[in-house]
This record gives sequence, structure tokens and C-alpha cells, in this order.
Amino acid sequence: MYFLLRWLLSIVTLVLITKLVPGIEFTSTWSLVIASVILGFLNALIRPLLILLTLPINILTLGLFTLIINAFVFWLAGTIVKGFEISDFNAAFFGALIYWLIATILGYLEKKKK
Repeated sequence: MYFLLRWLLSIVTLVLITKLVPGIEFTSTWSLVIASVILGFLNALIRPLLILLTLPINILTLGLFTLIINAFVFWLAGTIVKGFEISDFNAAFFGALIYWLIATILGYLEKKKK
């Protein structure tokens, strides 16, 4: 049940991002569902590897390079999923930033509830 709730919140977050950030669009609900799954997969497997590989740059920038990695992972999800279009790097950056912000708030509320 918890997994389905997190997945639904991820889909709602992506819908909100498409409304707030120009340059991010979706063609169908199924593309959002698949994009949510792919984004979760990329954040769980690819993102930690990228953070590890770019650790020296991340240390030099005091962790700010992680924002670039998040934008890259968000853009990568847009290139993998047909029907979930991200037009440029700015859209990917701000979309990833909003996605991270909402996920952080939801995680905080979840911990506070427990």
C-alpha cells in the first residue's frame, strides 16, 4: 500500500511540474505513469552511481553539482519515455528542482507522522 501511495504522489508531482515549468509536457496519462516508474528506477540505480563518479566535482562545489546530476537524470527520463517531453536543460533543471523539493517535503511529513 505504501509503495502505491508513493507512486501516486510521484505521478501527481509530475503533473504539477508540467503545469509549473514551461518546456515539460506529456501526451497521455500512461506516459506520466511510465515516466514515474522510470524516474524512480533512475533515481535508485543511476543517480547514486553518477554521484559517486562525480564525487571530486561535488566536493569542490560543496554539493551543488548534485543539482546538475538531478537535472540530467530528469532529462534522461524524458528521453527514455515517449510522450514525456523535456525541451531543454533549463526545463529539466527546474523540473528536477521542483521534484526534489516536493519529495523532500513529503519525506519530512512522512517522518513527522511516524
